[in-house]
Formats: sequence, C-alpha cells, structure tokens
Amino acid sequence: MDDLAEQLQVTPQTVRRDLNYLCDHGHLSRVHGGAVLESSVANMAYAARRSIAADEKEAIGALCAAAIPDDASLFINIGTTTEAAARALRNRRGQMVITNNLNVANILADNPHCDVVVTGGMLRRSDGGLVGENTVDTVQQFKADYAIIGVSAIDEDGALLDFDYREVRVAQAIIANARHVFLVADSGKLARSAPIRIGDISEVDAFFTDKLTSESLRQVCQHHGVEIHETSP
Repeated sequence: MDDLAEQLQVTPQTVRRDLNYLCDHGHLSRVHGGAVLESSVANMAYAARRSIAADEKEAIGALCAAAIPDDASLFINIGTTTEAAARALRNRRGQMVITNNLNVANILADNPHCDVVVTGGMLRRSDGGLVGENTVDTVQQFKADYAIIGVSAIDEDGALLDFDYREVRVAQAIIANARHVFLVADSGKLARSAPIRIGDISEVDAFFTDKLTSESLRQVCQHHGVEIHETSP
C-alpha cells in the first residue's frame, strides 16, 4: 500500500479508497496488503487465494463443519475454503475423509480419530491438489455421507465454475457419489468468472457463505430447495 502511494504520489488513504472501489466493482480481488487482478481463464496463485477473505473463509468452514456429525464419511475437495472446513473438523471423532487435497490430508493427519484416504492422481504443485483419471477412479470407489466442495466462481443462474478441466471431473465425481453435498464459497466468488462448468447449484443440498449478495442466486437456491447458511447475513 505504501509502495503504491509513493509510486503514484498520493496518500495511502487514496490508494486504499481506490482499491476498495475497484474490488467492490469486481475489477480486483483483495489480498493481504493489497489487491490482485482477476482473470476469467486462469486462476490466481494459491498464496493469493488463501489471502482473499481469509477470516470469512474460516467462519464459513466452521459453520459447515458444525452441520456434519461425528461418525460420518465425507469427501473434501481442493480449495482454500474447504481447507478451512477441514481445520474446523480437526478434533472430531469417528470420521473418514476422502480427499484429493494434500493440504486437507495434512490438516487432519494429527487426529487419531479420523481416517484419511488420499486419492491417487497427478500432483498439482501449485496448490497441493491431486487431479486426473486416477483421482476420479478413487472417488468412484466410495459412497460418502457428505461432500464439502469449493468452486472458483458461481454465476447468478446457479452455474458452478472452475478453471481446470481435470479438477472439474473430480468435483463432478464427488457430487455424484455423496449423499449430501455442501458448497462452501465466500461472497467474492459471485464476482468472479471461470470457463469450465462443474454443474449447477441445484445439485447442492446446502450453500455455506459469508453473505449471499445476489438476489437472483438466492431465488435460484430457494427454487431448488438449497439451504442457505450465512455467517454474516
């Protein structure tokens, strides 16, 4: 922030105000210490994604985890908000977690009361995700009680979107093999765009977010019986 103010020869308050304006209008996304430019065809770096709405993601993860009982099996896919849910599940008992997210596996590894199944597949070093046909094959061997899924973007018509076709195939397999599907996504996902369709929010049982700012999407959820859970309604 101070570097920008010095380069542009304005006050830090001016930079902060202008960045807030650009973020509020969907041109940039907030990260710790500043903002980054959005793209509709390529996802931003993992470290930047972790910085965006970090507090909101932790609250969303805790809200979602509270809806999942002990002694349950669940899928958790790739995403910074799904990782927040995993952190909220660290002390639970009798659970089996199937994940293609190495970060989730590491988060839950210290819990002796949780069995962790890591799928096979190609390691995506940028974020610790496992993707590919082997990943899909592993997922299809299970029928889990719950799935906690994250997405890169949500359209107002309810389309769930992502950037990597290989990751999309895994997410589709998870949705197809879970009895209850929980979507976790902060409100910033409504201002983003991504090119590949995972599915539709009508395939989700509950949507956990900080604040559902789109009235159109709220109506779509209500029409399809999708429960909406907001941390800051």
